[in-house]
Amino acid sequence: MPTLVDDVMRLCCELSSNQQMKAAVKNSGKGAMMAGAIAFAGGLMGGPPGIAVGGAVGGLLGCWMTSGQFRPLPQIIMELPPHQQEKLYNDVMAILGNLNWTDLAQLTALVMGNATLKQQVAAALVNYVTRELRAEVHYSD
Repeated sequence: MPTLVDDVMRLCCELSSNQQMKAAVKNSGKGAMMAGAIAFAGGLMGGPPGIAVGGAVGGLLGCWMTSGQFRPLPQIIMELPPHQQEKLYNDVMAILGNLNWTDLAQLTALVMGNATLKQQVAAALVNYVTRELRAEVHYSD
């Protein structure tokens, strides 16, 4: 069983690497709190113009704080604890069904060679990341 889980995790890594997927935990709340707090402080110190300046500065600072926190999805997958890897494995196996493979190379060839299967596994991976990890997935250009 651990070999099957490892194969599926490596398949997910290969697929997400191939599609250049990156993920980040949503930090929009942090950015919004920063913008609001600095706008409030600006309002206390400078009245209505202080609110405008504080909101602009706070928005920029909040944007800076939350940017650049995307990490490659393969790295995130390999760092998952065993119980989360098991959940991802179950989600992917629901798609792979009765597909039989002997090693990672054969599994990768079977999935990557079938556009429908590849798309379904990618969708399951994105769904898992957004649902379980509460992360946002982006594709690099």
